[in-house]
Amino acid sequence: MASDEAGGGMDALPDGVVQHILSQLSSARDVAACAAVARCWRGCVPYLPSLYFPRGAFEAAAAGGGGAAAVAAADDTIGRMVAAAARLEELVVYCPFSASLLPRWLAARAATLRVLELRVDSAADKSGHHLDCVGVAEGLEELRLWGPTMAAPPAWGRMERLRVLEMVGAVLGEAAVNGVLAACPNLTDLALLGCECAGEAAISLPLLERCRLDFVGAGNCSLRLAAPRVVSLEVQGFCWISLQGGDRLKHLTISKTTGSLYHVEMGKLPELVQLSLRGVQWSWGAISSVLQCATEVKHLVMKVEFCGDFDTLQPFPEIDLVEFFNSYPKLCKFEIHGAMFAALCQKNSLKNLDSRFVIPCLEQVLVTVRSPLNAEQKLSTLESLVRYSPRLRRMTIRISQMKNCHDSADDFFEEICKFTRMNSGRVCIE
Repeated sequence: MASDEAGGGMDALPDGVVQHILSQLSSARDVAACAAVARCWRGCVPYLPSLYFPRGAFEAAAAGGGGAAAVAAADDTIGRMVAAAARLEELVVYCPFSASLLPRWLAARAATLRVLELRVDSAADKSGHHLDCVGVAEGLEELRLWGPTMAAPPAWGRMERLRVLEMVGAVLGEAAVNGVLAACPNLTDLALLGCECAGEAAISLPLLERCRLDFVGAGNCSLRLAAPRVVSLEVQGFCWISLQGGDRLKHLTISKTTGSLYHVEMGKLPELVQLSLRGVQWSWGAISSVLQCATEVKHLVMKVEFCGDFDTLQPFPEIDLVEFFNSYPKLCKFEIHGAMFAALCQKNSLKNLDSRFVIPCLEQVLVTVRSPLNAEQKLSTLESLVRYSPRLRRMTIRISQMKNCHDSADDFFEEICKFTRMNSGRVCIE
């Protein structure tokens, strides 16, 4: 264009405008595209606060020379851009790279870097000791690592400013878990998801507010957590759990998808709004311990298949319906899986019902029924939930994996349908 030839157009934009535009960029591809638009933008990298290298950023190089060529191209580009980005605050690397070069990159931007996210499982060399260099960036506030392997504690020192730590798919030794968390004493957000670990995780974080721990593998894991400010807690995979400081806890999920959960120890949870218990097998003592601490809960999810200790699978013991709901006067939403529902449908579960009984706050119920056994008592329990819940808006009955091996299943389903029609608008079947 004529204006471009006269020195106008994009090349004529004031430096402040250029810097503001570039501050909105992060993807390395976008930066490269901008550099090709105007001459003055070719020196844009020093202004960038964020750099993001997606997983397939260097696939073109891989097509010509294989994976090694892609890694070499990534190493060269990341190195040059990080060295030039004098104001870099956030670095995200998902593409394959040489982990041996990571110390050099972090050292170059240690003074400004605040957020670091690395796909370590994509690194060309995965030696865990390369992550020791993370401690160089003492100003880090958020750290996310995908697929790291740590057998020993990292040499990070104390990362006083780190507030958010996430690890996904990590393979961690017991000493590594405890060493990592000891190095980050001021975390407010912690997530260890899909991590392989055995032994005991001892966590003491006075500022922690949100915590997600998902441990996988065949080993037995135990958890000791001291977090007086925790508001949301999700734990999965532990067979022994101790929680100190649940005074502010509002959302709690405990699950054990394989193996057994033998013991849960905690104090009263006066602020708890939502509680979810899930898994194949819990000891009844662990279930009782949690329920006794959660009397203020408003949303309760019970999806535990069996109780019993060690390898002995047992049904839930009989639960008195009146005593149960009197223990949870604020309960608004109740999701009951087959085992818990069966426990509320035993011979003496309804013996204390009378005209004075009421479930004052219950508005929604989701019941999963998996067996036609004890059909009459189950129908009586469903009828009682509707009759004694004046605020009930919706009861959903979910028929799941019921074996139709004889007429009792058909008869039971027919009775459920009649019950639904009698309470049309409030009761439905999934």
